[in-house]
Amino acid sequence: MVKAPPASSPCINVCFVDPKLRHCVGCWRSLEEIGRWSKMTEDERQAVMDGLESRAKRLEAEFYAMREDT
Repeated sequence: MVKAPPASSPCINVCFVDPKLRHCVGCWRSLEEIGRWSKMTEDERQAVMDGLESRAKRLEAEFYAMREDT
């Protein structure tokens, strides 16, 4: 039996979940997405990955704005 290739992932091994944003600031996935990742179909994972670039821009701005306020 041929083993399937590992599922694609946006993880870049910079794992830090901001407690206010509730997203990883390395890959910008939500806690729910990270927890479900291994159970998602490839289509579901691709749908998440397709939205990460715009999400990253939005959340990155929020992340740094919060840091300036402290």
